This record gives sequence, structure tokens and C-alpha cells, in this order.
Amino acid sequence: MEHSIPLITTLAEGFGMALVLGFAAERIKVPALVGYLFAGILIGPATPGVVADVKLASELSEIGVMLLMFGVGLHFSLRDLLDVKRLAVPGAMVQMALATAMGMLVAWFWGWSWGSGLVFGLSLSCASTVVLLKALETRGALETQNGRIAVGWLVVEDLATVLVLVLLPPLAGVLGGQGLEHGAKGLALWLAIGKTLLEVAAFIVLMLAVGRRALPWLLWQVARTGSRELFTLAVVAAAIGIAYGAAQLFHVSFALGAFFAGMVMRESEFSHRAAEESLPLRDAFSVLFFVAVGMLFDPSILIREPLHVLGVLVIIMFGKSLVSMALVLLLRYPLTTALTVSASLAQIGEFSFILAGLGVSLGLLPPEGMSLILAGAILSIALNPVLFATIEPLRKWVLARSALARKLEASGDPYAELPVSTERKYLDGQVVLVGYGRVGRRVAADLAAHAVPMVVAEQSRERVEDLRSQGHAAVLGDAAEPGVLIQAHIAHAAMLVATVSDPVGIRKMVDTARTLNPQIEIVLVAQSEDEMRMLREENIGEVFLGDEQLARGLAGYVRSRFAQ
Repeated sequence: MEHSIPLITTLAEGFGMALVLGFAAERIKVPALVGYLFAGILIGPATPGVVADVKLASELSEIGVMLLMFGVGLHFSLRDLLDVKRLAVPGAMVQMALATAMGMLVAWFWGWSWGSGLVFGLSLSCASTVVLLKALETRGALETQNGRIAVGWLVVEDLATVLVLVLLPPLAGVLGGQGLEHGAKGLALWLAIGKTLLEVAAFIVLMLAVGRRALPWLLWQVARTGSRELFTLAVVAAAIGIAYGAAQLFHVSFALGAFFAGMVMRESEFSHRAAEESLPLRDAFSVLFFVAVGMLFDPSILIREPLHVLGVLVIIMFGKSLVSMALVLLLRYPLTTALTVSASLAQIGEFSFILAGLGVSLGLLPPEGMSLILAGAILSIALNPVLFATIEPLRKWVLARSALARKLEASGDPYAELPVSTERKYLDGQVVLVGYGRVGRRVAADLAAHAVPMVVAEQSRERVEDLRSQGHAAVLGDAAEPGVLIQAHIAHAAMLVATVSDPVGIRKMVDTARTLNPQIEIVLVAQSEDEMRMLREENIGEVFLGDEQLARGLAGYVRSRFAQ
């Protein structure tokens, strides 16, 4: 029993203090995670009073990271990842390179070596996926196109960081740290690169080839027992077991291993239930992540090196943000997407600590660098919700005062307008289908099979490009904006079908459609019973709910069998 006391003490102090300060933060209209961070500072070794076990708290926080990334994978399919690859891959690579360069220049100005500057810059270049997910979930933006782009961007960053973690040890000697012998450096480096790429590729292939069949089958077998406890255990065991196995066998991070586990488990019909069963544990242990970050922080760094801390914060919150915003706009995405991505990257977290810790152990990064990175993480995480809250007001302010911004918001993308050669049948009496996700894709396939003309309005450029390559009429953009519906020729359409999850946007969409075409028929898809009830009370169109339609289909089938 004695061996359990440190664990129990850490959990009691961490959860208890997080509850008190999280509640206090919410009461003063500050995000709860700020309270969690301060809770960690108060029970950390750098402050007097109660001191919890830092090592245990960090290990427990890893469970939260794994469960959180697993939950993201359950809502983020491989198709979603491929849909955003044209922005996420080049954007993440260029942004990491430029952010690393900024960190190196600042470190050089402080008198550090180029090797120290490289590790320091790399630590500042990778944002925290955990912080991003919390911010997106709080705002209900995780399932939106901008949310998927931000998550895909950070997944690419995580993959790149895993590669960096493997390459640092053989490169340490070249960079001025404790590395390999001179004669073995080149060979060891190329062997390390090749080994890493093979391990990551092997893990991804294994998960996509075997995991996509094995995990859904496992959930099905457990579900057949009728035991809720076993089902919950199966979900948690899959998330943590695969994450651990990926780290041990393929040297992939816990977070990425859990993410891919969730993504392949999405193929199961029980994926929604799996998400619900893991939610309480996910929320509880993710709190410990923020508490653990706070415990690592030494507040005295703010007094000893205020200008250094300010420099780090400027790089994280302004340098990275401006670079990512410029990249998104250069790739011809709307201003809203650019603002969302820039806010998403204006913080650092778990991978930064791992990189910095490895740099210190290899003699590349001075201990002061670790303290500065922790200070930057604490401050950026605490301020990140503020940035997200300013996205919409800032967007409106800029659009009202800048013609260039209005042009950028329209994106100037060739897919934002229907081609001049579009057939007449798609411009008069057609169906305007908003959203090409799981529901929208099935609706579109059925309409196409019955030769019903339609125009698809979708926010994913890749999906619009694919639709046009298949001969379908499609327009890129947010249908809540009048310009997108105008491009879809809503004024002459027979019906508007909205399959997206955006209650506010749907209302704007319906108002625009009714203004331009008072006779148009409106069909909406609700995501919950409350949303269905509100939409029906407002009498803005025919409203369908997935569960309701499923129940009707099942009841109809049962009645037909008894009628025979």
C-alpha cells in the first residue's frame, strides 16, 4: 500500500487544485485551462507549500495526451487528412523552417552556438496538438474545414518532429554536442534517417492494412458480449496499448500512435460509442497535462530574464502566426482559414519539452534554454484562448477597412466560381447541396444516380477539385457567405440541402437563399435533437435527424416483415 501513496497524493493534489483554480478561472470568464496551469505552478517544486511528484504527474499527463489524440482520430478519418494535405504538408514544413530560423537568429544574438540555436528554434517551431484540440472543442470547430486543416497541419508537424528527435543524437557531434565519433557521423546519420523513415512507414502501413480490419472486428466481438465495462476497457486498452506499442516497436510518439489507432477504429460502426465511452477519462487525464506543464515552470525566470522571455513569446505568438498566415494566403485560402491556422500555431507544448530535454541531455541546449521554452509554453498556452476569441472580431474589423482583405477573403481561387462552360441544367432548377462530408457524399451519389442536377458548395478545395474532375458542378467556399450561394446560382435553384453542422451558419445560409429566391425549398440536417427542435420551431425548412430516420427505417422494416 505504501507504494501507492505517491500516486494517490499526486492525483489528489493535481485534480483538487485544478478543480478549485479551474472553477475560479471560469467564474472570471477566463478559460479553465489557465486555472489548470496555475494549479500546476502552485503544487510544483518551484513554489513553496505542497509539492506533488513531477515525474508521476508527467507520466499521468501522457495518458491524457494519448486518450485525447485517440478521440481526435475517432473523428478524423484518413480521407479528412488527405483532403487537407495540399495545404498542411507544405505549410507545416515551411512554417517550421522559418520559425526555426527565427529561433536560431535570436539565440545567436544572445551569444549561443548555432547548434544550441537550432535545437532552440526547433523547440519553438512545433505547436501543441493538445492545446489546439482543447481550443477547437471548446468552440465546436473541430469538425469544421478550418478545424481539420489546423489538426492536419499539426499532425504533419508531429511527424516531422518525430524525425527530428531520432536525428538529433547522431547529429549532436556535428552541432557541437556530445555526439558520435567523427568517422562514423555521416554513415550513422544516413542509417538513422533510413531507419526512422522505414519504422514510421511500417507503422502506418501496419495500421492501415491490418489495424483497419482488426480493431473494428475487436470492437464488434466485445460489443456482442453486451458488457459495457468490457467495451470501455477494450477502447482504453486499444488507445493506450497501440500508443505504447508504436513507441516501443516503431519509435513513434505516444500521441501519433494513439491518433492512428483512433483513425482506423473510426471504420467501426461503434466509433461514436467508443468516443463517448472514452470521453470522461479523456477529459480527466487531459487536465493533468496542463497541471504537469505548470509544475515544470520556474516563475523566477520572469524576473531573471524578462527580455529573453519576451523574445521567446514574440516568436511563438507573433512570428509563427504571421508566417503561417502568409503561407495560407499565398496558397490562396480564405482569410478566415489563415486566421484560424495562425491562432492554432501561436503556442508550444509537449513536443517542445521533449526536444528541449533531449537537447540538454546531448549538451546542445543550455539549461537556460529549457527554462525559457517552459516560460514561453506557459504564457502562450494561457494566452492562446484569447487569440482564438479575437479571430471573428479581427476578421470583421479587417474586412470593413481593407479592400485587399476582402479580396483575400474571397480567396481569388479558381474553384470559388463555377466555370463559364457549366451546363445550363446546373444553373436553373438545380439542387444546391451544401457540404460533401459523410452525409453529403451519400446524398450526392443518390442524386447523381437519378440524374438530378446539383451544385455542391464545399469548403475543402481538394473535394471541389475531385468533384469537378468527375464532371460535377461544385463551388469552393463557406455557404454562409452570400457570395458562395450566388456562385451556386441559388436565385434559380429549386432546393437548398444543407448537411453541415453549423447552426449559426445555416441560419445565415437560409436567410440569403430566401432573400434571393423566396420560393426555394429548404432541407436541413440536424446534428442533435435540441438542434432539430429549434430548427423546426423556427419553421425554416424540412429538418432531418439521423437517429430519427434510422428509427423510422427500422420500424418500417419490422412492420413490413410482420405484414407478410
